[in-house]
Amino acid sequence: MSAEIERSASEMQNLYEADFYAWTQEQVRLLQQHAWTQLDVANLIEEIESLGRQQRQELVNRLGVLLGHLLKWEFQAEARSKSWFATIREQRREILELLQENPSLKPYLPEAIKKDYLAGIDLVVRETPLRYRDLPSDCPYSSEQILAETFFPGASSDLSEWQ
Repeated sequence: MSAEIERSASEMQNLYEADFYAWTQEQVRLLQQHAWTQLDVANLIEEIESLGRQQRQELVNRLGVLLGHLLKWEFQAEARSKSWFATIREQRREILELLQENPSLKPYLPEAIKKDYLAGIDLVVRETPLRYRDLPSDCPYSSEQILAETFFPGASSDLSEWQ
């Protein structure tokens, strides 16, 4: 029986490397059948860890885009556009949904904002005439402001022209 399990593990490794989708479907089938000894445990662990990292990375990426657009909105008021407005709304919506689906990411938010602020600055410098020295070195927005639907830095309270 041990040789059969080892052979099965070897076959699973080959399937994992050759056809990831087929491997996932086989793992689902084995889980549903409670065939614990036939599962490709090492790769399952790796993939589950990867899923968690993907959720965290999505938060990081979306915050970087959001912070960059908030900075552009504030520091390039003359260039404001519907596109920037829509991007800010979209990123907020997606971040809030991500946090709702993954509440354990909420405590990571302040750290993520601190890290992602640099990505936001890079976005601004890449897409505008602004330079690094033109922007605050630390994030000027609180996490509440960043995620607030109505917060647009430097904007008048009337945002109707952008809606």
